[in-house]
Amino acid sequence: MFATDVDGVLTDAGMYYAESGDEWKKFNTRDGMGIKLLQRAGIITAIVTQERTKLVARRAEKLAIPELHQGVMDKLLLVSEMAVRHGLTLSQVAYIGDDINDLETLKAVGFSATPADGMPQVAAAVDYICQKKGGEGAVREIIEMILESQRSNVEGRKSKVAVPGSGKRS
Repeated sequence: MFATDVDGVLTDAGMYYAESGDEWKKFNTRDGMGIKLLQRAGIITAIVTQERTKLVARRAEKLAIPELHQGVMDKLLLVSEMAVRHGLTLSQVAYIGDDINDLETLKAVGFSATPADGMPQVAAAVDYICQKKGGEGAVREIIEMILESQRSNVEGRKSKVAVPGSGKRS
């Protein structure tokens, strides 16, 4: 299972408001394609965020993300429950987050990552720090690693990328 935070990961962490009160978020289309590629590979995808917005619901719907969870205060509890529901352990979960409200979850899963501009406390705790920033392809970067790891495992060759679920490089 692959789970991601939204603000600062799928977006650039900016919150943009119009005078009218409308809110905008910028999502990276390459991240979206990466999520589609994971789904085609049979990997469950999830969004876990403290925010609650129609924009995020619309993005999740467009990407057909089966597990959309907004307004989540205890992300670790929710991710644990999702894993159990899908017959997985936390060691079989990859999670990308960028801020202190993601720390517990990042420390508990099998593979954790943060965008290049994730908070320093988060960067110190994760398995991988992306080269890309949040909203600029960090999610796609991790997804490509996961897919390459799967291809390498299927083909029986050594992977040079982090192996999601093990927390180690092979």
